Amino acid sequence: MTSVLIVEDEPSLAKLVRDYCTQAGYQTSQTSTAGGALQRFSVDAPDLIVLDLGLPDRDGLDVIREIRRSSNTPIIILTARGDEMDRVIGLELGADDYMVKPFSPRELVARIRAVLRRGADDTPQSDTLQIDDLEINLPRRRVSRGGVPLDFTATEFDLIVTLAREPGRVLTRAQLLDAIHGVIVEAYERAIDAHIKNIRRKLEPDSAHPRYILTVHGVGYKFTDAS
Repeated sequence: MTSVLIVEDEPSLAKLVRDYCTQAGYQTSQTSTAGGALQRFSVDAPDLIVLDLGLPDRDGLDVIREIRRSSNTPIIILTARGDEMDRVIGLELGADDYMVKPFSPRELVARIRAVLRRGADDTPQSDTLQIDDLEINLPRRRVSRGGVPLDFTATEFDLIVTLAREPGRVLTRAQLLDAIHGVIVEAYERAIDAHIKNIRRKLEPDSAHPRYILTVHGVGYKFTDAS
């Protein structure tokens, strides 16, 4: 059974999220602190984490930093902090999605399903994209550059694939949002910029001078069509 770790220090909200996740068929565990989150993550190895940022012992962003040192486990931030900078920082650190309280628990479950779908291995086994020195193995959800494997979150991987399937085609931020979410959510185009920045940091030999994912100013992004 798919497991969800809920990190929330408000008991009523934690229970609400837990109830809806349980009804959706997920096995749940719960903690109210950053320390507890890291311990639960290490012991239970959840399939997805719903994470509040305003935790009593440490900032939730620190939890993301710690987890991303060793794992690409999907993380959905659920917080009262709706400031744009918090959103951007959370996404750049590797969170897969960001929801602001008050929230719809049904939408949260829909986003959980969407993120988990992005991590599922349901692509035909022969499907591989080869662009220049990049190899994108779709069934295994792996990217390698010059034979060296690179690690990406589920959201980052799907953005790479969406762009790489059509080299040279410019995709708007709205099109990329639609491709990665799979559910109707409030458009937040800066989220795409944050994810692209994170992808470039891992993918590009020199992220300041991108070689693979190029910016088309005033429009969006495209994958290089250089052979």
